[in-house]
Amino acid sequence: MKKKVLIIGAGTAGCAAVHKLSEVNEFDITIIDKADKLGAGVRTHFYGGHPYTFGPRHFFTQNKEIYRYLDSIVPLRDCGDHQFISYVEQDNAFYNFPIHMDDVRAMPDSNEIISQIENVHGVEYSKNFEEFWINSVGTILYNKIVKNYTEKMWQIEASKIDTFKWSPKGVTIKDGPRAALDNCMSGYPIAKDGYNHFFDSIEGKCKILLNTTIQKFDIKNKSIYMNDVKYSYDYIVSTISPDILFDACFGELAFMGRDVHLMVFPSEYVFPKNVYFVYYPGKEKQTRLVEYKKFTHHKDKNSLIGIEYPSQNGKHYPLPLKKEMLKAEKYFELMPKGVFSIGRAGSYRYLVDIDDCIEQAFELKKILTEKNGFSSHPVLLDRWNTINDINPNLAY
Repeated sequence: MKKKVLIIGAGTAGCAAVHKLSEVNEFDITIIDKADKLGAGVRTHFYGGHPYTFGPRHFFTQNKEIYRYLDSIVPLRDCGDHQFISYVEQDNAFYNFPIHMDDVRAMPDSNEIISQIENVHGVEYSKNFEEFWINSVGTILYNKIVKNYTEKMWQIEASKIDTFKWSPKGVTIKDGPRAALDNCMSGYPIAKDGYNHFFDSIEGKCKILLNTTIQKFDIKNKSIYMNDVKYSYDYIVSTISPDILFDACFGELAFMGRDVHLMVFPSEYVFPKNVYFVYYPGKEKQTRLVEYKKFTHHKDKNSLIGIEYPSQNGKHYPLPLKKEMLKAEKYFELMPKGVFSIGRAGSYRYLVDIDDCIEQAFELKKILTEKNGFSSHPVLLDRWNTINDINPNLAY
């Protein structure tokens, strides 16, 4: 008899799990989502004929296997020419994002900045995000590029952010290629509707329940209630915030959301050639703008721009705070064998993106097809275990 699998959430992580688990004839899979479409924030919609996603999601990875896998389902075009820039109001200038030493040398106060960079010390003793960056690049560059963006991104003072691993020291201001960025593969689906086929092609591989709300969770017994009817499963794979599974018994986990405003401009292109994103690291309310047709290659005399603002709209970005990560860990510890928490919200990790969601699905298939392989930890891999972000000694 097939093992019954429930997947909660039909975004990238949930649909990737369906794709991988359906490759073996061992599972009877059901996927549930309260939305009316598959794909969550990565699904392509249209505005005035212009394709867009809630979050502009180019595919970014160093894993060739994962790139080839996604490319086999939704053929990708190379985005290797992409460029991100940021506007620094006090200089009235645009620089690369992330910042590079070439940009530093072009700044009006470059001598002072370079002197500070050459004389920084004590990174290993940093107690918070602010100290970490000041001890990495000095006060001038920190205040110019990092401080305001960070505080509006997370709606919290930078000095209160006490984890650093998600914000790598130094790599963004070195000369030459940045190993974690410039050497990655970057792509975007060729199809006009983006990743939609990746989501929609799970049809026939599982039972799909959209517009569906789970009334009650009984995770200890791997069960849920809908319309007062109990449904039990052999495995549960959750992609939603882990506190929801346990009625927030330790308190709600903190997230930041996003509002995206769409504007069509009366010109074929708005940004310079190869510029996909414009970031705003100052006191402006917006964090960034995206010109969608740079990803989609949509042909039109006009161009659609998305403007992003931090908000409480949605659980999009887990907060990088120790107390929240430790709280998430308490929820993970409540999960019995056979219950898994994946994806950005499910892992409660800011640094989980499309490639990581697919890689987690690969690991999920491996775990569930190996005898007793699932018994070690409810979160799939140590690389997604939030405890690794809590110890400052592991942040470098």
